[in-house]
Amino acid sequence: MGEFENLKKRTEELRAELDRHARLYYEDDAPEISDFQYDRLMRELMEIEEKHPELAAPDSPTQRIGGAPREGFVKVAHAEPMMSLENALNRDELAEFYTKLGEALSDESPEVLCEPKIDGLAVSLIYENGVFTRGSTRGDGQIGEDVTANLKTIRTMPLRLSVPVEGTLEVRGEVCIDKRGFAALNAAREENGEPLFANPRNAAAGSLRTLDPRETARRRLKIYLYQVIEPEKYGVKTQQRMLEWLKELGLPTQGGDRLCSSLEDIYAYLDEWETGRFEHPIDTDGVVVKLNDISLRPLLGVTAKAPKWAIAFKFPPEEKLTQIKNIEVTVGRTGVLTPTAVFDPIRLAGTTVRRAGLHNQDEIDKKDVRVGDFVWVRKAGEIIPEVVRVEYEKRPDGTEPFKLPEACPVCGSTAVRLPGEAAVKCTNSACPAQVKERIIYFASRSAMDITGLGEKLVGQLVEKKLLSNYADIYSLKEEQVAALDRMGDKSAQNLLAAIEKSKSRPLGAVINALGISNIGEKTAADLAERYNSLDVLAEKSREAVEELETVDGVGEIIAQSLHAWFTEPHNIALLDKLRAAGVRFEQEAKSAAAGPLPWNGLKFVLTGELSGMTRAQAGVLIKERGGKVAESVSKKTDFVVVGENPGSKYIKAQSLGVPVLDEAAFMAKLAAADSGDWPETAETAEN
Repeated sequence: MGEFENLKKRTEELRAELDRHARLYYEDDAPEISDFQYDRLMRELMEIEEKHPELAAPDSPTQRIGGAPREGFVKVAHAEPMMSLENALNRDELAEFYTKLGEALSDESPEVLCEPKIDGLAVSLIYENGVFTRGSTRGDGQIGEDVTANLKTIRTMPLRLSVPVEGTLEVRGEVCIDKRGFAALNAAREENGEPLFANPRNAAAGSLRTLDPRETARRRLKIYLYQVIEPEKYGVKTQQRMLEWLKELGLPTQGGDRLCSSLEDIYAYLDEWETGRFEHPIDTDGVVVKLNDISLRPLLGVTAKAPKWAIAFKFPPEEKLTQIKNIEVTVGRTGVLTPTAVFDPIRLAGTTVRRAGLHNQDEIDKKDVRVGDFVWVRKAGEIIPEVVRVEYEKRPDGTEPFKLPEACPVCGSTAVRLPGEAAVKCTNSACPAQVKERIIYFASRSAMDITGLGEKLVGQLVEKKLLSNYADIYSLKEEQVAALDRMGDKSAQNLLAAIEKSKSRPLGAVINALGISNIGEKTAADLAERYNSLDVLAEKSREAVEELETVDGVGEIIAQSLHAWFTEPHNIALLDKLRAAGVRFEQEAKSAAAGPLPWNGLKFVLTGELSGMTRAQAGVLIKERGGKVAESVSKKTDFVVVGENPGSKYIKAQSLGVPVLDEAAFMAKLAAADSGDWPETAETAEN
């Protein structure tokens, strides 16, 4: 077998292996390999496809990586209308539907298939000769939006069918987010002060319709199919067989369906799911009842918007009335003050609930929630308790509107709400509620890079009151560290050496390490380059906030964050301690270059994890040599620097033919530029 045939065989093996591991991870929750091993396999496949484009394929796992944000969605006309379903809001309406079904078919007991109703976003998928080519939303039923790029990021959706199907196959289903994913997504948004999604359907719709496929990929959406267009072409005669055939093709189906031949059977199914839905991993708001025999459906026809052979029974929302006893305010790791209603215990969705998040002041004001109020509570997505509304008629006399405190409830420092943000935050970096996470971040690689000072050790140091803030790191004694669990003299010596070494970190890293809200690695480096002194930056932040906005990447929100941080007395004390410890507060200002710099005008994009430095540090090196660092890849990009686990920028560079440098090549280029052997400008790069 020749080399090309070997590569072709290896490509097929890699695709099959990656698809298998994706199913184990995303569908079965039973991964067999680590993320690192998975990424290695993906990298090998990407490299083969890069070197041999003829081996690339639209159904390759590499095509799941989202590209750059789109400017808008293209409209798509559906070959067959995507209809909605009529709703039955109670069992009488469901019985009426079943009776009419029997009368139309002259059958007292027509066979129907009952399926759990997915609360998601309806989509249509097109497969050409077994390969996924296009996907669209329902839209108005006649015209939807092309969301192909976003759908490709859904790991549970195959890009190639398990069984080849000739010609065009259209299947339909729902995109959703499971309860666990919904809870994690909203928790992250709340921590970042972002507005929360109201329910899983809202989250799925917002995620699928974002113009940035990379953001869609981060949401970990799922898809379940339940309909084949023109099923008779494939010998599919019943709804039950349709679901079986979809599974045979490798398409995910929800399961839980059951054939019913009487109204009593249907009611029994409803009884099971009315409580069983709480254990279901997907948010299910009802049951869909469909005539099983597909050939009989034309006899019943359709209305303008819905078929007459199917109906959706909606479960009434489970809401319970309870009285709020208190509203507690907690402080998260980023300083966000989060209000939580504490109430008399109630039973919801199979569990006892005593607390529900109120999210932020805007949410409290909108619902006018007060201590003492009787409120209706439910579980959003059947998992997250939330206060739905206040029963104002039962409001006790003497209640007062609730306002988040102006001082942190833990440390007493000023709590502020910055322009454009929903969250109120504590400005004190030494706040005990935040101290552990802030110390961990301070010691991280992108900040002070203190090797050995990880989460477990920080936990011990905080618990034993050896650290109350990150400035205390520089007061640690060797004997204190050596006495900790799993530490000894040698480990303590190594840690103290790493702490001493961190004092000479670049100014940008020191600014980043402070943990100022909205200030990341890149912005910190830009501020260091502009002011060359932490003391000067502090002075400007207190007295010349508008000037800060002239720094690249600094707008009103970041400028206000700097002002708030540098005017907080606790933080000023932290700076004094760091200065006294000998931490680097200044850097030499760069002198004007005598001539053109070696990379003058060259545009670089960085992606992936570099082993010898962070991306921000690499960006500083590029700028020092006259280059520019951009966030997105375009035809005007001169080089893309690629580390481990690169994202979609790597794929975009390949598609545009932009030169790619791995870390070794980048370091060689740096050395050549510094030696003067490789002076290069944007003009010479084109030649």
